[in-house]
Amino acid sequence: MGESVQVAGVDLVVLAGWMDGQGLGSGPIEQVRELAGGTQNVLLRFTRAGRDYVLRRPPPHLRAGSNETMRREARLLGALAGSAVPHPALIAACGAEDVLGAAFYLMEPIEGFNATSGLPDSHCTAQAQHRMGLSMVEGLAALHALDPFALGLDGFGKVEGFLERQVGRWQAQLDSYAELVGWPGPGELGDVRAVGQWLDANRPASFVPGILHGDYHLANVMFRSDAPELAAIVDWELATLGDPLVDLGWLLATWPDGSDSSITSVTPWIGFPSAAELVAHYAARSARSLDAVGWYGVFACYKLGILLEGTHARACAGKAPKETGDKLHARAVWLLERARKWIAEGVL
Repeated sequence: MGESVQVAGVDLVVLAGWMDGQGLGSGPIEQVRELAGGTQNVLLRFTRAGRDYVLRRPPPHLRAGSNETMRREARLLGALAGSAVPHPALIAACGAEDVLGAAFYLMEPIEGFNATSGLPDSHCTAQAQHRMGLSMVEGLAALHALDPFALGLDGFGKVEGFLERQVGRWQAQLDSYAELVGWPGPGELGDVRAVGQWLDANRPASFVPGILHGDYHLANVMFRSDAPELAAIVDWELATLGDPLVDLGWLLATWPDGSDSSITSVTPWIGFPSAAELVAHYAARSARSLDAVGWYGVFACYKLGILLEGTHARACAGKAPKETGDKLHARAVWLLERARKWIAEGVL
């Protein structure tokens, strides 16, 4: 490969030398190709000595916290080994930043597809899609059944006061957008503070701590190509410890209502379960109380709406593409409307 071969900011010669030290094959790194991911992180698939690997590292231009995020992801994937949670198996990790210029890890490739990138013909039936939705819930229930402390994840997240600090944190996030010149304010989102007040007034009194994925929706899972089953949950960069039912609320907030598939790019949408079916399927597989499931759905709409509005605010300030900002602003408006609808109806 010569003295240096760079692919997406990864020096393959240096990587091969590091792998030698880990006992991971020998000889050249071959068949290198970049993979599409849900984030800006680098994903490279390659072969060495007949074994396939996927490398994950932060983008070449590091963001704040990028290296710590990689180290946390690797720690979590290592803790999930041997569990019933479908996930990319960790092979090896390098927390040091002086090997490839950033922390990174190697994992087993996942054979499957992301539904938001297109469905194979075999998954375009109502029966297959119904099963796909249920398998997502089963993966989530398996994750939430794990005892994070028994897995050595002490200190992976601040459990104490987890729910109590959420509304204030995200209201402060929304308020901070006022610093971006050109943002017209939160007016089009409706009365966001009222949603936050409802959340604080109806917050669950307690929860059983567990592992949260942090961004659980259709774009962050892969399905098997040969069956309508979950192949793996991916993109663990927001994982933490706290109230796992926030994940279920996130799934519900991003799930189309009835025939309205406008909030997802999955087509055709002809057999996926309803939100009520998702909740019932989770309840049958979890010991967690779902008495306040509506609260988690409203909170997810609230938090995600505020996050998406941030891109709109940056676009107004010329710091993000206008088209993207407009699209995400419309989604934020929709999410806050959905939150108020769920509050008014008292049901999902």
